[in-house]
Amino acid sequence: MTEEMNQVEVKTPEVGEVVKGIVSKVEEKHVIADIENCKHTGIIPISELSSLHVEKASDVVELNEELELKVTKVEEDALILSKRAVDADKAWDELEKKYDAKEVFEAEVKDVVKGGLVVDLGVRGFIPASLVEAHFVEDFSDYKGKSLTLMVVELDREKNRVILSHRAVIEKEQVEKKQKLIDQLKVGEVLEGTVQRLTDFGAFVDIGGIDGLVHISQLSHSHVDKPSDVVGEGEKVTVKVLSVDRDNERISLSVKETLPGPWANISEKVKAGDVLEGTVRRLVSFGAFVEILPGVEGLVHISQISNKHIGTPHEVLEENQQVKVKILDVNEEEQRISLSIRELEESAKPDNQDLQNYQSKEESSGFQLGEMIGDKLNKLK
Repeated sequence: MTEEMNQVEVKTPEVGEVVKGIVSKVEEKHVIADIENCKHTGIIPISELSSLHVEKASDVVELNEELELKVTKVEEDALILSKRAVDADKAWDELEKKYDAKEVFEAEVKDVVKGGLVVDLGVRGFIPASLVEAHFVEDFSDYKGKSLTLMVVELDREKNRVILSHRAVIEKEQVEKKQKLIDQLKVGEVLEGTVQRLTDFGAFVDIGGIDGLVHISQLSHSHVDKPSDVVGEGEKVTVKVLSVDRDNERISLSVKETLPGPWANISEKVKAGDVLEGTVRRLVSFGAFVEILPGVEGLVHISQISNKHIGTPHEVLEENQQVKVKILDVNEEEQRISLSIRELEESAKPDNQDLQNYQSKEESSGFQLGEMIGDKLNKLK
């Protein structure tokens, strides 16, 4: 029995074999480990402690720590061992699983180098600067010691190449969040949003991680020439969901439908007999529609456009022309307002007529006076 134990004790591991050792001494540039069932002294050079650069061995291991080590060289009274090799073998197996599964995991940034960040995964993992964040980062100095969620985006065991990305995790989360939002959206729902950007045809509004389009026609009850006349980038707005196209991830929104209608309480704003300035918006065969308040148009029937006979409204009016109109009737329930331009022309007529009558009287009086003077002269003769 004693002989068998002695045979075990003197067993010398072979190169490539993995053994267990207990750290018995930590020097600045190497570590001494007692190897189980072996009389050889185990030496771990500092370069074999980690896949990353190590300044002091004590930064990686401590006394009495148990390690798994790979034999890299057998000398007469010592074994040269590697912790790095064992860690790397395990790491590659794990990384291949993570890569295939597109798994998200966390790791601490060990170093900031030119072009990106370095992490220790048992092998050296590199995060290029362009894959750190979804936005541009000028200075990465604050990232050292920071834990990041990562995905493996490139793996080459032969070249010992591991490329990681935090940006991919962010984008994956954004896609998942976007999909969740789209699935939860309901037509008719009213939400708060922020104007992200303006185009000629409308405004894109962020409603919590996904953008929807407010078409220019849905920005206001009144006519809008360009979106910037109504909203600005960064502005908070209330919107109503008009439609959701989940397949194409398109959302139509409206600001207009969250605002009080222009016809609400219209009878309190205008009444029959009021004279207002308006803008001709549309000309049709039977008259002209004139906007008298934002989003409120009234009809000037062709018979109410002019004192003169006209065949079409186009003869005297044009679109976007400013005109004065008189309100004839207001029907809030049916959202109809009748207007007249002719009545304002007629109201100005009496002054001209009075002038004509006055001139006529003068002419008439002058003629009669002349006759009277003539008669008297004749009598004197």
